[in-house]
Amino acid sequence: MCLLGGVVASAAPAVQQSPDKTALLANYPNPFNPETWIPYQLSTSAEVTLAIYNVKGEMVRQLALRYKAAGNYLSRSRAIHWDGKNRSGEKVTTGVYFYRLTAGDFSATCKMLIIK
Repeated sequence: MCLLGGVVASAAPAVQQSPDKTALLANYPNPFNPETWIPYQLSTSAEVTLAIYNVKGEMVRQLALRYKAAGNYLSRSRAIHWDGKNRSGEKVTTGVYFYRLTAGDFSATCKMLIIK
């Protein structure tokens, strides 16, 4: 489940042409092995970055997604893909990880679990 400005969200909203608000959604599958997709939606165009942290708060990987247009990024072809590897290209260990999406002034964090 994801924390969105203090509100808990567990499912993707219905697909919309123009989202009313920017949101980070729950990754799928979760738990996962070896890869997962992270859906989100943007109410306005923005530079988008996803950072992945371990339970110690150490950054495992950062994905700079560049400038993205407003819209829904919900399907596997549009959502953020994480291959379960750290910034050195090594597979991460089993455990809990957190992913943080930053898009303009928006920032939200969700939890995910990798099981091997």
